Amino acid sequence: MNNQRIKFRTMLCFLVLALGGALTYGLYTYAWRAPEVDGLPAPFRAGLEANAGFWKRFGGERKSAPRREPKPGEKFRVNGDVGLEGPVDEKTWRLEVRANDSDPAAKVLSLSMDDIRKLPRSMSSAEFRCIEGWSEPIAYAGVRFSDFVRILGLGGRNGQAPNFSGAKPEELYPYVALETPDGEYYVSLDMESMLHSQTILAYELNGEPLSADNGAPLRLVVPVKYGIKSLKRIGKIYFSNQRPRDYWAENGYDWFAGL
Repeated sequence: MNNQRIKFRTMLCFLVLALGGALTYGLYTYAWRAPEVDGLPAPFRAGLEANAGFWKRFGGERKSAPRREPKPGEKFRVNGDVGLEGPVDEKTWRLEVRANDSDPAAKVLSLSMDDIRKLPRSMSSAEFRCIEGWSEPIAYAGVRFSDFVRILGLGGRNGQAPNFSGAKPEELYPYVALETPDGEYYVSLDMESMLHSQTILAYELNGEPLSADNGAPLRLVVPVKYGIKSLKRIGKIYFSNQRPRDYWAENGYDWFAGL
């Protein structure tokens, strides 16, 4: 191969690299300058939504978080305190439950911890995963959310609890939202994940009553999601036809947050 041919191929390679770099830079700049959707430029948010669709298709009730039991006496890690400002008195604490957030005439419940404890108690254990990269075994007890809605007549668009095992999607509200009493922390989840057998409104953790730092008197544990969805110190639950606001989705994270 003569020098002229080598020179031509070298220049061609540099030209292709330059064009590729320019195209990449252009697409990157375009993406970051696009209008924001829930705290992220639209193309990046679209990518997260596509990822959520993939995991939802291959997850759901068919997939459970790995079962892991903590060692006797092992304390569960405390992480995150948004919405936990100030003390809470279990005697005066109430859980507000709205059957439909957009209908003022829909059923509204106000439940005490005594009311919650009268519901069937369930126990489970799982690997609890944080979006920061760590994981821990967790044992937890409380009311399975599927029992909660079934017994209290919630979750159905007709104002009643349908037969969830055979319910058609159009019979259920697609979203469930939870908030802390002060409204500072809030999450929304798909109904399918909330009805998962591992999803529990918990008042015990690793064999002990729930501590204030871990969300007493009542918290959500949903192991099929990253920990950002397991809201502590629940003050309000409501059902919706439209996707409700979500604290970390508004800050650029994946809304679905599935494992």
